[in-house]
Amino acid sequence: VQLEESGGGLVQSGGSLRLSCTASTYIYNTYSMAWFRQSPGKGREGVAAIATDGTTTYADSVKGRFTISQDNAKDTRYLQMNSLKPEDTAIYYCAAGPPWLVLPLRQLDNRDFDNVPYWGQGTQVTVET
Repeated sequence: VQLEESGGGLVQSGGSLRLSCTASTYIYNTYSMAWFRQSPGKGREGVAAIATDGTTTYADSVKGRFTISQDNAKDTRYLQMNSLKPEDTAIYYCAAGPPWLVLPLRQLDNRDFDNVPYWGQGTQVTVET
């Protein structure tokens, strides 16, 4: 397993969760990383990303609520999710790949999805009202 995710769960609206994505050292140091989410009937959309230089970007829907951080000693990046809303309910996937592929936050088409070299296994986030 080259990307290991953890941290999803069930939370009340307004609550917080922190997702973790641990990579191999090579992947961590080489590739940009992003979190995508997918809810039933929808495509996989990017919500937050971090480049290898630490630059972060966020989708408008999560800006001000989600924050990426990293622990270089553990080859792990985190997605802190605060003020969660029911519409944040989805399976969250971390991904690693070249910056041109994972940094633009958008809904992936099939070609881009297949081109992302590394995916985590996904973790369910459910936000109840």
